[in-house]
Amino acid sequence: MIELPEGSWWDWDVLHFDGSQLRLAAGHDLTYHHGLEVVFTDVAYLACPTQFRDPRFREPTLDERAFVHRHVGEEPPVIVAFDVDAPAGGVLTCLLAAGSVEVVPGLVYRYWRDNLAAGERPAPHVLPPEQS
Repeated sequence: MIELPEGSWWDWDVLHFDGSQLRLAAGHDLTYHHGLEVVFTDVAYLACPTQFRDPRFREPTLDERAFVHRHVGEEPPVIVAFDVDAPAGGVLTCLLAAGSVEVVPGLVYRYWRDNLAAGERPAPHVLPPEQS
């Protein structure tokens, strides 16, 4: 199961996914920055929305493990399950299977900013402004 540091991690989105690496971002308001990333490498199975709130991470059930095994062909090193409230009501179960997972804290800006402090960085999609 994923262990998150203390913080306000209620807004989540898929910051980056290239078919192999999945980078989820979390914070209290994702408009300008986020303070946490959960990075999955060698993603073998993915079923989650691109944006969600307040995930409840838990151990996958035996049925969920068997489901992933059937789709992947083997038991992957990491299987993560979490539940979120569905926009139309009810609960949506999400599953991720990967080779590894890493929790990366740090302030990540979603816009260009000069003079970043230690531990701060721009999001991968943020580029410096063009010089005129």
